[in-house]
Amino acid sequence: MPAATHETRLLVPLAQRPGPLPGVLVHPAGGGLGQYLGIAARLSRHGSVSGIRAAGLLPGETPHDNVADMVRSYLDLLENLPERPRLLVGWSLGGVIAWELAARLAEHGPAPAVVLIDSFTEHTTISARARTDVLDAIEQSVSHLGNSTDAARARGTALAHVEASAAHRTRARHDGPALLMACDSAGRDQQIDSWRALTGRLTVRDLDCGHFEVFDPEHQPPLLSHLDAFLARLTDPPQETSR
Repeated sequence: MPAATHETRLLVPLAQRPGPLPGVLVHPAGGGLGQYLGIAARLSRHGSVSGIRAAGLLPGETPHDNVADMVRSYLDLLENLPERPRLLVGWSLGGVIAWELAARLAEHGPAPAVVLIDSFTEHTTISARARTDVLDAIEQSVSHLGNSTDAARARGTALAHVEASAAHRTRARHDGPALLMACDSAGRDQQIDSWRALTGRLTVRDLDCGHFEVFDPEHQPPLLSHLDAFLARLTDPPQETSR
């Protein structure tokens, strides 16, 4: 087996098993995959699961600061999978990247399904407070490592991703099934309308929590329940019509 390249090391196998719905989890701002473990377990009931982590978290890596560059790089990663993904899932920036990947994959085959966990088509402004919140959340998520160098890399990667998100405008249409789980926020109606403008197959479900609380243990049950219902529709056999 050939040695892993810098790029292929970004592709992380999470569950390898047969099933009708091979899925890929795409990192949020900050680049890690740790918050997705509960979702990965759910997806693994339906097939193999892989994750895409971001460049920038390990020594010698440089983080991407442009969504288009991430999409190009990650499309190449997906070529290394034994099966073409039928489902792409992401939280926040991860949902945006998942959407863009799905639109590109649909140019040469069936459109994968997409799950957006409180993602936005664009951020017209990102306040200094929002930047600080994101960076603090990422820093806290790696605090258990006990290594200031690791924390510094994570913070630098998060900052690159926040800037990438601020500059990006999602315009690609996607004709596959999509689920948006939206948190309660002042911009929720605009968030939903902007995604609906890009697809005719959007399912919307509410999450009764803030953006950075999505993966808190008390908020996991409704998130996973919405995900289960969406996956059931994707995997249900077609119903025979009576004559």
